[in-house]
Amino acid sequence: MNENDDCLPFPGKIAIITNTITNGEDDFHSAEQLVAKYGPDKIVHVTWPDNFLAEKGRMINTVASLTDDREIRVMIINQAIPGTNDAVDMFKGIRNDVFILYCLVHESFTESAKRANLILMPDELGMGSEMVKQAKKQGTKAFIHYSFPRHMAHPHLAGCRDLAKETCAAEDIQFVEVTVPDPAGEAGVSGARQFIMEDVPRMVAKYGEDTAFFCTNCSLQATLIKSVVDCHAIYPQPCCPSPLHGFPEALGIELGDGFPNLSYVIGEASSIAAEKNMTDRLSTWPVSSSMMCANAGAEYAIKWINGLVPKLAIDDRTLTDCMSDYIKELVDENIEVSMTSYSDGNKTYDNFKLLLMGYLDY
Repeated sequence: MNENDDCLPFPGKIAIITNTITNGEDDFHSAEQLVAKYGPDKIVHVTWPDNFLAEKGRMINTVASLTDDREIRVMIINQAIPGTNDAVDMFKGIRNDVFILYCLVHESFTESAKRANLILMPDELGMGSEMVKQAKKQGTKAFIHYSFPRHMAHPHLAGCRDLAKETCAAEDIQFVEVTVPDPAGEAGVSGARQFIMEDVPRMVAKYGEDTAFFCTNCSLQATLIKSVVDCHAIYPQPCCPSPLHGFPEALGIELGDGFPNLSYVIGEASSIAAEKNMTDRLSTWPVSSSMMCANAGAEYAIKWINGLVPKLAIDDRTLTDCMSDYIKELVDENIEVSMTSYSDGNKTYDNFKLLLMGYLDY
């Protein structure tokens, strides 16, 4: 194990399965952070195949490769992409003594909750309300919601929009829904970005500078942030809130190689915001939820290994403390994490936690 005073010793190893850096940069970095903290002798990092939708057999083989290492006590899956449950069924048929953590679920929530000891993921629905409340604090009078039919066919994205609209009505903010060209459509990403660059000034001319903008698509965040800054508008959060999502590209912050220094990125973004008279008009979550779920989840799992938390239940207070400690460690900010258990209307799953973070203002 690395010589690190913050490391809690534990017997055995932790395995972490992530997307490749191509499919999920933050996911991949989450494993790099754990390896850097505890060492490669304690953290086993493997990746899902790039084309996982067409390679379910390779997914199962990826998990099967971990069954022979009897020192593995915890398996973290970041993200639980389609096919994960089948792979875990195989694993649990051989090893049923391992703590399994899912970060961000892409399969049936209820079926996933039957297999994992713990599931952590952002509260995508709750964000609809919280980002409007954040925009209200920033002085918003109108809220522009950019998306397209393919995304709005997704229940959670549509539900997030609906909650944003309801909260705007409650907060006396005008809600405006605008359809953007689908980046996966004929016009491509460049066409969608061009629309954003042309439409943000139109919206600001119509509704004023105290207009907040949100978009559901990752590839459009940097363009949206730059346009918002140029028009002195308001940007409460990216679709996947993180200091690394959209801000470095939009603001011209050099990241260098390897895992970026978040404190540096946040400091640079704050300085640039001040230079452009945008202080407190840009915000995001302080860390990537993908990285927090994996790293804070690992700290909780280590306590599980050491018998410091219940074996068959989740200690909510300890879990949220692990998350707050991770944020403090990474960006030196005291920001709270709120957590609720997922419910499908008939049953509440206490091992399935939906997360919201407090905002970091630039």
